Amino acid sequence: MLSRVNTVAFNGLEILDVDLQVQISSGLPAFTIVGLPDKAVAESRERVRAALQSLGLSLPAKRITLNLAPADLLKEGSHFDLPVALGLLAGMGIIPQEDLADYIVLGELGLDGSLLPVNGILPTAVKANRCNKGLICPAANGSEAVWSGLQSIIAPDSLLALVNHFKGTQLIPFPVAQKTEKKSTLLDMSDVKGQESAKRALEIAAAGAHNLLMIGPPGAGKSMLAARLPSILPPLTAAEALETSMIHSVAGELKNGSICFERPFRDPHHSASTPALVGGGRKASPGEISLAHNGILFLDELPEFSRAALEALRQPLENGRVSISRVNAHTVYPARFQLIAAMNPCRCGHLGDPALACSRAPKCAEEYQSRISGPLLDRIDIHIEVPAVSPWEMNDVKKGESSAAIRERVIRAREIQAARFRQLGHPELNTNSQLRGDMLETVAALDNDASALLISFAEKARLSARAYHRTLRLARTIADLQNMPKVLKMHIAEALALRSRLPGRSV
Repeated sequence: MLSRVNTVAFNGLEILDVDLQVQISSGLPAFTIVGLPDKAVAESRERVRAALQSLGLSLPAKRITLNLAPADLLKEGSHFDLPVALGLLAGMGIIPQEDLADYIVLGELGLDGSLLPVNGILPTAVKANRCNKGLICPAANGSEAVWSGLQSIIAPDSLLALVNHFKGTQLIPFPVAQKTEKKSTLLDMSDVKGQESAKRALEIAAAGAHNLLMIGPPGAGKSMLAARLPSILPPLTAAEALETSMIHSVAGELKNGSICFERPFRDPHHSASTPALVGGGRKASPGEISLAHNGILFLDELPEFSRAALEALRQPLENGRVSISRVNAHTVYPARFQLIAAMNPCRCGHLGDPALACSRAPKCAEEYQSRISGPLLDRIDIHIEVPAVSPWEMNDVKKGESSAAIRERVIRAREIQAARFRQLGHPELNTNSQLRGDMLETVAALDNDASALLISFAEKARLSARAYHRTLRLARTIADLQNMPKVLKMHIAEALALRSRLPGRSV
């Protein structure tokens, strides 16, 4: 007798159909799994055997062959446990085969028959919805699957409950969608003493999703400013939250199956390897830049990251995606993130201060800053110096502007940008950082004075074409913050000021 169960394999965010076939035939007792399974899939035999024994069932003393088709596709992960168990139960005549035909099945089994959560439920549910199929998954993943809009979801907490559901003796309730509550945070822009120019740069960066580099001595407040950037960003839209959560689901980062509408903020340590940052490894897993999709990637102590890891950021910063190629896999992950970086001007951090700078200045600054390549700096829209805070500013009891007030201006500027993109026929774009060269001529047209200023600076500073366009995008964002339809000379001037020179280095 041959029974079949629909399940899936993962290649990044791509969901690949797998036809699990179970044949129980006469012959010497054996249980064989074929179809290029990895170690976790091969071990499912023992987990399934123990789970069935917990139900009072034992495998028939026959030859059992289980095939995962297509046979040339590598099958990885423990989510094949439940499809294997259901295929066996259907082959033994305990569950009707026709009841399983309209479902995609995923789940890991415990030895006591309990169902344990697995990764990748959300993108699988989206695929099931697209293919007009239902989904069977563990109860812990049920709320995650609901966000796909799928109406046919069975999410039991044990194999016994699932068998009773198919026999009609138990009704498994439909899972309830869960949303992560907004974190109660005390981080607010009003906590930052002084640094008014840095706050202004952060507001512009937030309004247009521009990349930002802060250079300053230790203790100036660079990390403090970056940590407060999420407090002035608008929440994720429903489409953005779904897109971001699909990546987190594949990576196993969704907790309790709940979706978060706050923009991700990832701050990896500078010892992170290239695969950890951009993705890769044996299973081509998503890296920090993909987990920061639609959010922020904060790289503190930027020159301390390995040169290879930093150079790997160049293509994703330009394209908004990362392509991971391996011998047995080629995976593409979304990676449209906002890069916020911080660094000291030199190794001792006190370049330009005669009382604190080391004896090797300015030579040490040249060596330290040379770790950041010109092409990477060219992709960062805003370069600002963050000076040390004076004792007078630290002693000031007056509170600065709150994050809520800044956030209102940022949201208003983003609404202006979204409306403009809809008028241009590009509703998929959201912020000025995504403006392409052909659109800039329309949305950032300059008058003679503004054009003359930009051309003069570009010639003097030898700006690349990329830096020229990024300056225009920045000026467009500054104009949007002021709700002005045209980019004027003053907007160009402020945008150029935000691309200040690194100490001892040109633009």
